[in-house]
Amino acid sequence: MNSINPVFRAIKKFFLLSVLLSFIPAVYAKDRDCWVEFFQGSQYSGDHFRLDGPAQLANLHNVQGRNWELDIDSLKVGPKARVTVFENTNFKLTLKEMEKYPELLRSLGLTEKDAMEDKELIFRANAKIHDLSDFNFRKKIRSLKIDCK
Repeated sequence: MNSINPVFRAIKKFFLLSVLLSFIPAVYAKDRDCWVEFFQGSQYSGDHFRLDGPAQLANLHNVQGRNWELDIDSLKVGPKARVTVFENTNFKLTLKEMEKYPELLRSLGLTEKDAMEDKELIFRANAKIHDLSDFNFRKKIRSLKIDCK
């Protein structure tokens, strides 16, 4: 009877491990759909790179060995991703903060309306943005966040 007990425990551990391992591919399959592809040119042309989410890049100085700051013009969002792109590094909305200083805005040739516009864009799952100039954001991305559903 004592020799059966260790065998039973070993079978039980093997069964539990098998069940747990069977769930890993399902989790991985969900994450594979969380990505964003960025392109240098409009209409998804030129050099490009793909980032799997979730991800946060405070700057784009060295993304896959290249400086992509101010060099993105179109993008495609995966089916389980959401991307927020920022005009400033470190996810900052600095122009909005300048709204508190109207004299400074006027000295820079900006209006209060300019300052009130957030300098970020959010694109949801499956978005295909063929030209960021449609959003007045062409070649302006300096940081970004990718969230997964």
